[in-house]
Amino acid sequence: MLQRFRKRAVFQGETGKATAPDVLPEGDAGHRLRAPSKLHAFNRYEIKYLIDADLVDDLREELENRLDRDRHCPEEGYNIWSVYYDTQQLRFYWEKIEGLKFRRKLRVRHYGDRFAAADDTPVFVEIKQRVNRVTQKRRVRLPYADALRLCDRRQIVDHEPSQRAFLEEVLDLVSRLDLRATAMTGYTRHAYMGRDADVGLRVTFDRRVRGRDRDFHFGADAENRLIVPARKAIMEVKANERVPYWLTDLTAKRNLQVVRVSKYCQSVEAYGLAPRSVFHIPGHDHMSDHHQLLGRERSMAHMEA
Repeated sequence: MLQRFRKRAVFQGETGKATAPDVLPEGDAGHRLRAPSKLHAFNRYEIKYLIDADLVDDLREELENRLDRDRHCPEEGYNIWSVYYDTQQLRFYWEKIEGLKFRRKLRVRHYGDRFAAADDTPVFVEIKQRVNRVTQKRRVRLPYADALRLCDRRQIVDHEPSQRAFLEEVLDLVSRLDLRATAMTGYTRHAYMGRDADVGLRVTFDRRVRGRDRDFHFGADAENRLIVPARKAIMEVKANERVPYWLTDLTAKRNLQVVRVSKYCQSVEAYGLAPRSVFHIPGHDHMSDHHQLLGRERSMAHMEA
C-alpha cells in the first residue's frame, strides 16, 4: 500500500526552537542525546520505503556524496531493540491499523547489544502519538531497572522536576489501560545526517528486522524471528521542514515505493496475535529465515560471552 507523504509539524520545546535529537550508540555508554534535557519531544516529516536489501549498500554509497554518516554509527551499523506495550485487546495495534486520527503507543527502547542490558543500562521510555496529521514522540532516559519498575510494576520512579508530568502520564497509561509488554522488535540500522542546506535531514536503513512475542527482557536468551523478509530493508527519510529535491529525484530514479509499515504491527502479525492486515509485508520461506537468524544470534552471543 502506498501512503501519501504528509507534513508533520516540528515540535518547539521550552527554548522555542525546533528540536530533533536522536540517540546512537557508542559502546556501553551509547545512549547520549544531543540536547541537554533528559526529556525530549520532537516530530518530523517522515517517509518509509520498502527496498531490496541488495540495494542498501549502493544507496548508502550514493548518499555519502551528500550526507554525513552519523558520527555515532559504526561501519557495521548499530542495533535498536524496542518492547511495545498494549492492552490485551491490542488497542494500540488496532488504532494504527484503522488509522485513527488520535493514537499513541508506549515502548521501552535500548540501543546497542541487547545481551549487555543490565539494571543500570540507560534505556528510553517513549510515547509516540499522532493527532490528525501531526506525530510527536516524547521520551525520557532512565536506568533499565527504573523503566521496568515504571512500565511493568506500575510504580513511580525517582525523577527530575522536568520529567514528572511525563512519568506520571506513562504511569497513568499503563495502570488505567492495563498495558503489558506485547511484542519486541530489533533491527540493525545505518544512519546518515544532512549537512549545509540539508541540516535536519536524516536517512536510515534498517536491516534484519526481527521480533518476538515473549521473554521481553532485553538480555533474555530468547529466540527472535524475522518479521520482514531477509531480502528486504526499510529505508526511512525524516526532515524537519522539507525533503530536498535531489533526494526525491533519487528515490524516483530508483523507483522506490513508499509504504505504510509499522514494525510493531509486523511483529504482532508475524506471531499470529492479530490477523494480517493489508499493510503486512509478506515473507517467504519464513522458518528457514528464522533458523538462519537464530543460528547467527547464538554464534554472536557465544563470541561475546
